[in-house]
Amino acid sequence: MKELVKNEVKTCRDLVKEYIGVPQPEAPEKIQFSGVEGRDVYNITAPFKDGEEYVIAGRVEERDSEHSEVYFFVNRGGEWVPRKGDPVFKLQDPFFTRIRGELVLGGVEIFPHPEIESALGWRTVFYKGKTISKLKKLTVGPDGMKDLRLVELMDGSVGIMTRPQGEKGGRGEIGFVKVPSLEDVSIEVINDAPLLEGQFIKEEWGGANEIHLLSNGLLGVLGHIACFDEEENRHYYPMVFALNPDTGDFSDIRIIARRSDFLEGDAKRPDLADVVFSGGIVRNENGTADLYAGISDAEAQRITVPDPFLTFEK
Repeated sequence: MKELVKNEVKTCRDLVKEYIGVPQPEAPEKIQFSGVEGRDVYNITAPFKDGEEYVIAGRVEERDSEHSEVYFFVNRGGEWVPRKGDPVFKLQDPFFTRIRGELVLGGVEIFPHPEIESALGWRTVFYKGKTISKLKKLTVGPDGMKDLRLVELMDGSVGIMTRPQGEKGGRGEIGFVKVPSLEDVSIEVINDAPLLEGQFIKEEWGGANEIHLLSNGLLGVLGHIACFDEEENRHYYPMVFALNPDTGDFSDIRIIARRSDFLEGDAKRPDLADVVFSGGIVRNENGTADLYAGISDAEAQRITVPDPFLTFEK
């Protein structure tokens, strides 16, 4: 298995400087959604097959609200429309994986904060089923944790990527742990997962968005790294790194796109104008990959990048 190299922690600014010198993304395209009564669709998944057709799960919400629903969209004549008969979940930021032949779908559930008046709490919720129409609730993550992700490993066990915040994790750091099966995923296991030390400085944060099992058994992680500027505007960048699930070794983070690579468009708020939230990657046979992303918390786009995981498979 390829040896992974981890150097000193790098800031968003460091990573952007490195990114400017590498081959850039191309062919940005806005993904057109309809059938949701004028609401925004963003923070989408990459397309995945359900039955005989490809589906995109997307976060659907009013521009001035955080109360969202997850719809499942299919392509009809170049527009993505809600597929009739599919469930609608009251979740944010959907994601999916497949474990032992079953679809596992997750998202972020919000609820009234138990201690802070007029504030919201959140947790990650997982569903499982052979198809979208058969999804049933599987389990929930700890209160206050987003960006929980699961992946089936080569030996059939399950890898869990976590993102605690607070006393453990600060503004948000990535952890990793393995369990024998889906039935062993629990709040206790998630809370105890060791952090990948040295991926973020304490003033910045990040999380995993999608995990790819690579051909050599390494995990290719698509995620985001984020920071505030002096005016408290947020800056989110799609990034990748690799992790060895057997040893826990991991590589440096590398940015693979910036907001300026995508087409201009609306933002939910001015402080979110420079936000790209990684949704998923579809790897192509020609050495490229299609990155699907939420843009400025208001829309979704796709862009073609050099396949960021090939270097970890060589």
